[in-house]
Amino acid sequence: MPNKRLLVIEDDYDVAEMLVMYFTSHQYEVFHADSGLVGVEMARTKYPQLIMLDVMMPDIDGYEVCNRIRQATLTKYIPIIFLTQRDERANKVKGLELGADDYITKPFDVDELRLRVQGAIRRATRENLHEARTGLPTGQLVTEELERRGYLDKPFSELHLGLEGFKTYCDVYGFLAGNEVIAHAAKIVQQVVSELGTTDDFIGLIDDHFILLTGTRDTTEIEEKIRQKFAEGIKAFYSFADVDRGGLLLEPGTEREKLVPIMVVNSLQASV
Repeated sequence: MPNKRLLVIEDDYDVAEMLVMYFTSHQYEVFHADSGLVGVEMARTKYPQLIMLDVMMPDIDGYEVCNRIRQATLTKYIPIIFLTQRDERANKVKGLELGADDYITKPFDVDELRLRVQGAIRRATRENLHEARTGLPTGQLVTEELERRGYLDKPFSELHLGLEGFKTYCDVYGFLAGNEVIAHAAKIVQQVVSELGTTDDFIGLIDDHFILLTGTRDTTEIEEKIRQKFAEGIKAFYSFADVDRGGLLLEPGTEREKLVPIMVVNSLQASV
């Protein structure tokens, strides 16, 4: 299974290094930002499945970081755990009112923190808010975002992308390999949208297709860049033999022999 992605926003180097090393050893992919502004940007570009956020930061404090993350469509659904030396009730209430999912006071037990991280990610998945393989919004969150945009007097483009040949790939390579492919595709979609989209863009995943809502009126460049980057990396998920022949050979040597080409990104629906 793909590693869970965490973002640590912490200016204390010793604490940050400890968290990065500890969670990396537990098969998490961990990103680190040493300031609030960098953290806000990395939340948008790295799309972690959970954020650990220090309150005391050198530029903007953790409360403002949390507020900006919650205000941006692309990041507002990511679970946040505050890490702070402040244990006053008022500070905890403030953090929770801003949309934090948990609040842990330093010094903390790192094993307990790991369990809380697991619990926050599990709750989001169990409640059908985040898709388990990618951490992307799914189910009700996608429905709510579509409804929200329908009420706004602001044009947006809606793009649906699928992976042509994905089902056959899973039949041959198994669903664990298919999960790796979905995670790979999700990273590409997120990277391209953060590069070419707008700050109010939204990415969701329902079943095996991606839903992109963007303020960019012409989505051609975004779609083509996603196609290109996916095509560049997808061959690594196939055997050398399948890459050489250009796809999966089904029922070889029979009358029903068929070559299913290597997966490509396919536009399922696009509307404005």
